[in-house]
Amino acid sequence: MNDLNDPFTNKRGKFARPQSALDWLAAFVATGFGSGLMPYAPGTFGSLVGVAIAYAVFVTHANAPLMMLCGMLLTCLLFTWLGFWASERAEKVLQRKDASQIVIDEVAGQLIAYVFVAPFWPLGDKFWWALIAGFALFRLFDIFKPYPINQLQSLTGGVGVMMDDIVAGLYAAVGVALLLGFLSH
Repeated sequence: MNDLNDPFTNKRGKFARPQSALDWLAAFVATGFGSGLMPYAPGTFGSLVGVAIAYAVFVTHANAPLMMLCGMLLTCLLFTWLGFWASERAEKVLQRKDASQIVIDEVAGQLIAYVFVAPFWPLGDKFWWALIAGFALFRLFDIFKPYPINQLQSLTGGVGVMMDDIVAGLYAAVGVALLLGFLSH
């Protein structure tokens, strides 16, 4: 029986009881540590988790741009790998392909949007433009899905969940780098 007020039915998918500790962990990671459970705009909240993680990496390595770049790349790889694993498993738990609660793809894509920021860190107060632009560009590419992003959602499993956001993150990263290059002159 579908209750229209239940946030876990219809396009959001059912949240069947996870069968194991790994299912619970996958659901927690796939929902962006719970941000995907927001009743409205879960993808935006997942992206904000990505912004917060990126900011933490930047601040942690503020005096070492090379370490910042390495930290950001490792963080992107970690969250992308976690996203493939968790979204694949969460689709089975939620009993729906790419259910809207799964936002680890937005977290990973948002992180990717910031991979080229480290060389521009000395921009000082202009750095905030990188965070804002990265967020805005990623959300635009994720929502409007220009080619080939629109084609990637047809892939199955965790790959189908993740790939469109990975490419949206790459598009946004190029846009952020161009903006920061412009601001640095």
